[in-house]
Order: sequence, then C-alpha cells, then structure tokens
Amino acid sequence: MTGPLTGIGEGKVAVLKAVHGGRQLRTRLAALGLLPGTKIEVIQNSGKGPFVVSVRGSRIVIGRGMGRQMDVESPSNDQAPEAGLKDRSKP
Repeated sequence: MTGPLTGIGEGKVAVLKAVHGGRQLRTRLAALGLLPGTKIEVIQNSGKGPFVVSVRGSRIVIGRGMGRQMDVESPSNDQAPEAGLKDRSKP
C-alpha cells in the first residue's frame, strides 16, 4: 500500500518511494539520509505535530508537512488477516 509517511502507524516500517516537493525539500531529506528506497521505521506518530522516525540507526524528527510530501510503501503483511476463513486442517 502506498501513501504519505504521515499515515504510517507507530512501530511500522515503510520504504520511501518518492518525494513530492521542491529541490530544497529533496536536498534537505537527502542530507538526513532519506532517499528513495530507504527503510523508515515510525517511532512516534501522535497524529498531530512532528513525528519521530528511525532511519539507518538514527532518530529524526520530521515535520508533518514534510511527511505529507513523502510517499512510502508499507509491506502488505501489515494488513489484517482475512476475516471468516476457516481452518481446513481440522476435520
């Protein structure tokens, strides 16, 4: 699933896919180690104000406006399991 970094919950890991901003924003994020393909773990995301992420062993505070301009892909295993499936291993 792809969406803004601000939509990723605490404790989840996502991969940065694209930055939708000007050269200054892309340069700033690159200086912080945030390049396309980088894994990002969300440490703190209260839903308001800045949030904390872990990138390559460093914790970084990202403003919510910056996070909205960062498209990330979260692994599909973060989704809830299918409801209503029966365990067919039992007779």
